[in-house]
Amino acid sequence: MGAGVVKSGGGGGRRGRRKGRAAAMSEINVTPFVDVMLVLLIIFMVAAPMLTVGVPVELPKTAAAALPMEQEEPLTITVTADGRIAIQTTEISDAEMIPRLTAIAAERTSKKVFLRADGSVPYARVAQVMGALNAGGFNEIGLVTDAEGPTFGAGGAEPETGG
Repeated sequence: MGAGVVKSGGGGGRRGRRKGRAAAMSEINVTPFVDVMLVLLIIFMVAAPMLTVGVPVELPKTAAAALPMEQEEPLTITVTADGRIAIQTTEISDAEMIPRLTAIAAERTSKKVFLRADGSVPYARVAQVMGALNAGGFNEIGLVTDAEGPTFGAGGAEPETGG
């Protein structure tokens, strides 16, 4: 940012005064700073939704409210449609799940874990994974779902019964 020059015009036209004397401008131009900050804001608003966990699953839809977020990045376990398990984005086998969870639980302060399971996965498989999470040291399990599910008469429109 540069400093501008302001000319002070002297009044009278006498011989002893100099014409066009320059004085430094003492104001800062913040317009370029604001422009850069707005561009950065737009970039982060567009990029933030793309930073979520990248294992694709079709989550079941429910009317449950969202859980409050914590300071520590949440641990996410994903069960895909074909029954495979991933911790964050790393796929693991059933045999190495409990030892890996035990090691992760020893490093973390929070015992909260989010379980994402595809809607087509049998309930027995989800229950097995929940048991392994408990055995690995995580006893606060949050089930991740989509929010546009049926309300079962708890406000809103009644579900269609067909007819």
